[in-house]
Amino acid sequence: MSQSQAHDDKNVDKLDPNWRSDALNLDLDYGMQTIAVRAGQHRTDEGEHSEAIFTTSSYVYTSAADAAAHFNGDKTGNVYSRHTNPSVRTFERRLAALENGERAVATASGMGAILTMCLAYLKAGDHLLAANQLFGSSIGLFNNYMAKFGVEVSYVDCFDNDAWANAVQPNTKVIYCESPSNPLAQICDIGYLSQLCKANDILLVVDNCFATPALQRPLDLGADVVIHSATKYLDGQGRVLGGALVGSDKLMQEAFTVVRSGGISMSPFNAWVFTKGLETLKLRMQAHCQNANQVAEFLINHPNVSAVHFSGLSDHPAHELATRQHHMKGGYGAIMGFEVKPSASSDSKSAAWHVIDSTQMVSITNNLGDAKTTITHPATTTHFRLSAKERAEAGVKDGLIRLSVGLEDVEDIIKDLARGLDSL
Repeated sequence: MSQSQAHDDKNVDKLDPNWRSDALNLDLDYGMQTIAVRAGQHRTDEGEHSEAIFTTSSYVYTSAADAAAHFNGDKTGNVYSRHTNPSVRTFERRLAALENGERAVATASGMGAILTMCLAYLKAGDHLLAANQLFGSSIGLFNNYMAKFGVEVSYVDCFDNDAWANAVQPNTKVIYCESPSNPLAQICDIGYLSQLCKANDILLVVDNCFATPALQRPLDLGADVVIHSATKYLDGQGRVLGGALVGSDKLMQEAFTVVRSGGISMSPFNAWVFTKGLETLKLRMQAHCQNANQVAEFLINHPNVSAVHFSGLSDHPAHELATRQHHMKGGYGAIMGFEVKPSASSDSKSAAWHVIDSTQMVSITNNLGDAKTTITHPATTTHFRLSAKERAEAGVKDGLIRLSVGLEDVEDIIKDLARGLDSL
């Protein structure tokens, strides 16, 4: 028997060995922290304990027939790292398990994940219905590019269930929301939106970036697709860019096709960083939330703060809903917006800038979900490309500050914010 014939015989097995098994049998009903530490990994013949980084662009086949089987779909395995990579697949498997989804698809960034969603599930003539309260770049993508290619886009208040129902059109194909939202940390009723979508044959897509699966699993609440900017809490230390979608095998295959064809793929190194980040996600989110709850109480009681947008406060209009949707007790996330009162000598924007510029420890940056507390002025950073009307509809006022509460000693975070607030 020739070597070529021997290779051909091996093609009877339709699955490459490293696609067969997971180091953790998810059928055994493990807890979230166990899944975060162990799920998704396939150990190689080297027997490595920690997950390996596969920094390779391509893969070697045992024969021409083996290569052909991979390319034509007769055999499942790696073809090219724009399509699949073992390090990326480990991250995808682990995130899918944490979100209780069948499959995840990783992308180069959070915005790459949102673009993938649009390209996978929308076409010219379709209607995208979204919440007013979104990250500015998401609104820019929808208004400037999806509309350019014939997708109709409209927006409603995320907390107004009647507005959602009244805005549904015969051509509505996707309802999209962030919960909690950026930058006001507003909450959508995911269960209600799920019922609305199912009654009208619409996909419900929920950005779970701020809550993460440590606090909330939108798929369990009826969503069809979950979106992540992995850059934020999934990494947790502000190191690398990445995004992901999670959902059913069928929906994720459509997303995967977009990523494969469009090159919106995640790098192996970034995937490895995210995989390691997931190991401490639940523990970090517990600490983030504990700090955030105390910071919110400080802010709401400060005389120079006119409003605090944080569902962890008992008088917040979405407090009961957030308590019901977030499965971690006392966990409301660590992102909040707060509005600074203008002083006798300064307007709202100047007052907000004064508070930001007075910090000595907190980082002035547009990133969030970091171990380090970060602060920014949304009207002139994350949402500056929006028109004044669009900012008003999103609730982004000139006096609004977005705070991402980190893992420093909470007393130090509060003292740093007090420097500017006390001196207004």
